[in-house]
Amino acid sequence: MNKTAVIVAGGKGERMQSIVPKQFIEIAGKPILMHTLEVFQKFDASISIVLVLPAVQVEYWQTLCKKYTFDIKHQIVIGGNTRFQSVKNGLSVIEHGGLVAIHDGVRPLVSADTILRCFDAAKEFGNAIPCSDLIESIRFVDFNHNKSVDRTAYKSIQTPQVFQSELVKSAYNQPFSDEFTDDASVLESTGAKIHLVNGNRENIKITTDFDLIIAELFLNKKFNDAQFK
Repeated sequence: MNKTAVIVAGGKGERMQSIVPKQFIEIAGKPILMHTLEVFQKFDASISIVLVLPAVQVEYWQTLCKKYTFDIKHQIVIGGNTRFQSVKNGLSVIEHGGLVAIHDGVRPLVSADTILRCFDAAKEFGNAIPCSDLIESIRFVDFNHNKSVDRTAYKSIQTPQVFQSELVKSAYNQPFSDEFTDDASVLESTGAKIHLVNGNRENIKITTDFDLIIAELFLNKKFNDAQFK
């Protein structure tokens, strides 16, 4: 079955107060986005990669590819004003009959094992959403009231979220709703049952300066481990 990865990268770096959009920040020798694309190419060299970028960032990305001699094959699609529209644009170039992974461009630490679990489960169940257990105590907060809740009843959701292509493309044909928090919620709104699989804990979405520090530590370790194998 054909595999496609739609990598969505529309960040502006506002939370980091960075001039450079976060997906282009260099860590461990190259921009974050390049690390992300490499994970999928190393997972399966035959996978088709669709990169969704804002129109104003395409030229800069192409400049970076030349600077870093980045030659992983990928198709660039122009994103929309929202993540929902950007994903929809990315899906528009995907053919029916395969599996598509939708992934955040600033999650370079996803493991090959997580990707494999997602594709295998999506082939069987139609979709697969990686998740991890919550390790901190959590509380429900409602205006001036708060109370402890059972953290084992909740999961932290990650990407890639993998789907049979015809199912997710059909789901994205519906109008946008504020209730859509991720791709799984878009499909779920059609009545589909969501299937969870284990993710990997280090698969963080790089959003803050602290995340950058953690990601660089992991990526440098990964590089050093590979050098000494």
